[in-house]
Amino acid sequence: MNEFIVIELADNQQIKVEKGTALIEVARKIATSLGKKAIAGNFNGLPVSINDLLMESGKLEIISIDSNEGLSAIRQTAARVFIHAIQRVFGDANLGVGNQTENGFYYDFHSNYRISKENFNVIEEEMKKIISEDIPIVAKLLSRQEAIQLFESYNQSYKVELINEYKQDMVSVYRQGQFVDIFEGPHLPSTGWLKAYKLLEVSGVYWKGEDTNDVLQRVYGIAFRNNKELNEHLKRIEEAKKRDHRNLGKQLELFMFSNEAPGMPFYLPKGQIIRQALEDYSREVQRKSGYNEVRTPSMMNQKLWEESGHWNHYHENMYFSEVDKTNFALKPMNCPGHMLIFKDKLYSYRDLPVRIAEFGQVHRHEFSGALNGLLRVRTFCQDDAHIFIREDQMVEEIRNVFRLVDEVYQTFGFSYKVELSTRPEKSLGNDAFWNDSEAALIQVLDSLGIDYVLNEGDGAFYGPKIDFHIEDALHRSHQCATIQLDYQMPGKFNLSYINENNEKVRPVVIHRAIFGSIDRFLGILIEHYAGAFPTWLAPTQVKILPVARAHEEYANALKELLLSHNIRVEIDYRNEKLGYRIREAQLEKLPYVLVVGNQEVNENIVNVRKYGEKTSVIVNVEDFISKVCDEIKFKQL
Repeated sequence: MNEFIVIELADNQQIKVEKGTALIEVARKIATSLGKKAIAGNFNGLPVSINDLLMESGKLEIISIDSNEGLSAIRQTAARVFIHAIQRVFGDANLGVGNQTENGFYYDFHSNYRISKENFNVIEEEMKKIISEDIPIVAKLLSRQEAIQLFESYNQSYKVELINEYKQDMVSVYRQGQFVDIFEGPHLPSTGWLKAYKLLEVSGVYWKGEDTNDVLQRVYGIAFRNNKELNEHLKRIEEAKKRDHRNLGKQLELFMFSNEAPGMPFYLPKGQIIRQALEDYSREVQRKSGYNEVRTPSMMNQKLWEESGHWNHYHENMYFSEVDKTNFALKPMNCPGHMLIFKDKLYSYRDLPVRIAEFGQVHRHEFSGALNGLLRVRTFCQDDAHIFIREDQMVEEIRNVFRLVDEVYQTFGFSYKVELSTRPEKSLGNDAFWNDSEAALIQVLDSLGIDYVLNEGDGAFYGPKIDFHIEDALHRSHQCATIQLDYQMPGKFNLSYINENNEKVRPVVIHRAIFGSIDRFLGILIEHYAGAFPTWLAPTQVKILPVARAHEEYANALKELLLSHNIRVEIDYRNEKLGYRIREAQLEKLPYVLVVGNQEVNENIVNVRKYGEKTSVIVNVEDFISKVCDEIKFKQL
């Protein structure tokens, strides 16, 4: 008589199947379409392949090729098909680690043959052969000693080193024909499922990221469900290259870098105009929201950083100097300085909240290999603020910060997503504090009806935080704004206010930034707008092109009129053909180019060419000025 088991599915539905039924047969029993798309599963919390036999009752989650887990499986498999091809083509590869990335995969390995992009076609052809062979991917649990012996037989010393570091007794290993690797699932059932992939970059990395270890080669690739998705991503990559802020920053003369100050940007006149516009706008919205701006020293006593707790968590990223036989540190953040400002005055409960803001220049050490234009630097300006509140003000004040963040991001045309990060492994404070703090942030998010992602264990060492991830024109995500709740630092600095019973009470602090780093935000804006800034941000808002010498007097008068309305304007006096000067102005991505000739002089009009539009229009000078002033005043996009 047949023996049956009960399988509980993800939706709590239960089905009865014969003991020993393969997962793929269960998928087909649920739905024919699912049987065609099923690639793997999780049974009672453990990964299983589609051909594994289910021998007991339990809970089953079937992974479909269309799911996020399915896309992960595609990329994990692509990494292994790539390194399998490397072994076939070059023979001597000693395998490090490989994994999926946001859009694809990478694999680190050592080979006596130096891989370059010129080799990618050969490697991709070998990958195609491995895929056409439709090699089954089979996982197996081995004891640690068995796994070590297996990889020693393949001369894979890095794998042996990894296995020796494993804490568990059993190691999941999988085989793909003659190729073996440590299992990191899920994977596709066989190589034939892999459809769309491409190799992109090669670089050097240290084994385990430590500069005392061997230098390995790392190859990056992308992988998608089909060629349509792959080609769409390749187009985005090409568009990203065109928008690269490092190239546009040079082309538009916004900023530069020098070997005399690695990772520290020099702002050229046009770039400084944009930076100043960002700061002025931020000051405007902060002033309306009750913030008072301050300025704190760039360098303070090391004891201050020890007192604040930053020393234990951050000193490896700080710069130090000795003054009068005392150790000082360049500030990596503004928090301690703001604590000292609050402490310098006696506050009543009626004075709270106290909102202190600063555009503070901070310094943080980054490895040279991590530096990336304005997006990753060693010194940057934070639009930092600290709000000192009573506990009963917490929810409303966080709501106010949300409203401020939303207003700012709408101004730049950014949509955003929200992430709540909870207590990290290394943290200050007791369980009650963390529970109360996290509950307060959840209450705000729920009361505002905001969807959020929970990021467990990634909070600041002094409190939980809410991070905002903006999405740019290429749908890339950038973490910028943050709201952090802090009960710890007020205690470390012995801060207090006088309550209604004339008692000293500890305030709560909200750490808040909106741009995060103004430098990084500018880099994001350059790429988001592809260098074509909205009028209110553009370094030069209008350029005037007189057709001939006879029209320069009118151009000069027009310039003075525009300047009187605080419009940033230049005149191109060069003795070049008009068409050439128009094309040059287009390369500068200027919002408006005005061509003035006989008709414009005689009728007091301007020929307006707006960036991105193919045709010009004739308009009255006053109407043009009114339009530009409105775009600046209302910060139109």
